[in-house]
Amino acid sequence: MNQAIVHDVPVVIARQPIFDRDYKVCAYELLFRGASHHPSADLKNFSADVATSRVINYAFLELGIERVIGKQTAFINLTRSFILCDEPIPMAQDQVVLEVLEDIEVDEELLNGIKQLKQQGYTIALDDFVYHNSLRPLIELASIVKVDVLDINETELREHVVELKKYDVKLLAEKVETLTDYELCFELGFDYFQGFFFCRPDIIESSPIPDNQIVLLQLIQKLQDSNVEFKEVEELISRDAGLTYKLLRLLNSAALALPRQINSIREGLIILGIRAIRTWTTLIAMSDLSYTPRELLDYALIRAKMCESLAGHYDCSAESGFMVGLFSVIDAMLNRPMAEIIEPLQISDATKQALTHQQGDLGRLLKDVIHYEQGQWDEINQQMVTLELFSQRYIEAAEWSNQATENI
Repeated sequence: MNQAIVHDVPVVIARQPIFDRDYKVCAYELLFRGASHHPSADLKNFSADVATSRVINYAFLELGIERVIGKQTAFINLTRSFILCDEPIPMAQDQVVLEVLEDIEVDEELLNGIKQLKQQGYTIALDDFVYHNSLRPLIELASIVKVDVLDINETELREHVVELKKYDVKLLAEKVETLTDYELCFELGFDYFQGFFFCRPDIIESSPIPDNQIVLLQLIQKLQDSNVEFKEVEELISRDAGLTYKLLRLLNSAALALPRQINSIREGLIILGIRAIRTWTTLIAMSDLSYTPRELLDYALIRAKMCESLAGHYDCSAESGFMVGLFSVIDAMLNRPMAEIIEPLQISDATKQALTHQQGDLGRLLKDVIHYEQGQWDEINQQMVTLELFSQRYIEAAEWSNQATENI
């Protein structure tokens, strides 16, 4: 069991994607804190410096950060004392971007500490930056400046961009919550974007969902039916030549390392079992949907795996949990209202209520999983599940998602 503990203090960890101008994930910011129910873990009970040290040591020495972020770079917040201490940072320079927090006092001692980190090859970012002429020495040491677009109006945002573009820095727009905000920041020339804008659909109501997308959704829905039988799964997959080819190619890949070659869907079902084949086929079908960005698939897979593993705590079945998590971003994938997408599918009313209104047991499960992934940990009902268990399930789901998307 992968217990998220450092020196007997639980650490809760999640990630938030950072996109480049091509809408591709180029890094993840690590979100972390102590588990609130644990008296020695609450951040109120120990300094931010201790919290930073614990999460860095946990993430890079004990957990193995690649389980959470795969091959991507991690953005990590640093406190003043951490910057000034002489202890070596336990991660390679190409693994991380070090963020200087906005409330740190800027003086000669701090600037010298940042210079040393930069000389060691680390990339420096300024977090929640508000421009002022007195901060020029700090900007000149940075490679990335993060601007909180929720904290300033459009006029101030434009003024910030004009000033910051005088320096040799990349601009990162953070807390980008809507597509309108994203488009404005893109127009202003920001290099990177962070926020949950990509999880929200850009509704297109003038045209119906393409038939081929509906067919894929119906296939996914049928495969997730807990009552589906061996022969029916074989027939569902075999009807689609492209899907059959992709599944057989995956089954015979080095990634699965099966003891012999698989020549038919029936053989795969016999050797791997119905559940494994259903899962791999579902993932292939999801990846075949037309959507941008591809990070939406990771969100769907992480939510699906978390909802599946936590379902019992919410009096739900694992199958229904997986289905709800998997379909929870389908509106953003297809740029359609959720109700319109699921209306033609033969799914239960409980599943529909969970997806459209986050109501019922399934809805509460989905809502808590979304709160967790977004770092809104105080919103989670910890009478159902502890934050420690959420963290453990999140890490396992992120690792599974990384491996699954590599294989498909």
